[in-house]
Amino acid sequence: MKKLENEKELVKKALTVGMNYAEKRGAAKFEATDSANDRLLYIYRLLVHDKLLHPLPEDQVSQKSIRHKLAIWASKLES
Repeated sequence: MKKLENEKELVKKALTVGMNYAEKRGAAKFEATDSANDRLLYIYRLLVHDKLLHPLPEDQVSQKSIRHKLAIWASKLES
């Protein structure tokens, strides 16, 4: 897995867009006490459930792979 040039910024964008998507869909209400890792995992699972992302094999699901997958998703939103 090759790290994207601006992956950190893309993960932040994915977090913001994903939270808005989940809240507008009525699937989640995020609290200020929720960690970023928990939010990213929930957004990843929701996007996979809604068939907006292809799922990773379950044995490869980790924070690093989720961040990378969501960064790629956020980069495609710009296009």
